[in-house]
Amino acid sequence: MTSKNLQRFAASCGAAAVVFAGILVLGSGLTAKPRSVDTGSDNGLQGAWRVQLTVRDCQTGVALRTFPALFTFAKGGTLSVTTAGQLPALSTTGLGVWRHTDGHAYSAVSEAFVFNTAGVWTQTHRLTRAIEIGNNEDEFTDTVALQIFDTNGNVIVTGCATSVGSRFE
Repeated sequence: MTSKNLQRFAASCGAAAVVFAGILVLGSGLTAKPRSVDTGSDNGLQGAWRVQLTVRDCQTGVALRTFPALFTFAKGGTLSVTTAGQLPALSTTGLGVWRHTDGHAYSAVSEAFVFNTAGVWTQTHRLTRAIEIGNNEDEFTDTVALQIFDTNGNVIVTGCATSVGSRFE
């Protein structure tokens, strides 16, 4: 995915998600500001987080599947995501960007490449997140919007998820 396409998507998205298309997946990120001066938090979102992600039916909100993930929000606004929701042999680590939006709110977008069992790239999963750090600066909740693209960049599936995170210390 080119930086230009990632920036264009980041500018147009504000929510975040996950779903499945043959295989359930995870993800997340947006632009860059590593911490919130406004929140009073020393760390803001920056750091490592343990996350429990719940894939949901977008129409009803019913939970379909839950699995753990690890996120790292780095200083400078980059994001790394790894998940137990996808076989590691079939998916790359999710990489992306994040930024502070307002108060305790952040946005993030990440992408991962997905392969079939023969090792052929078949999809790109883009996860866009709206993240809110609660009163406890070591916990967050988010909503996730998933877009799955074919190798030509066409959206073939969309999905929804929510997650809760706790700072990994």
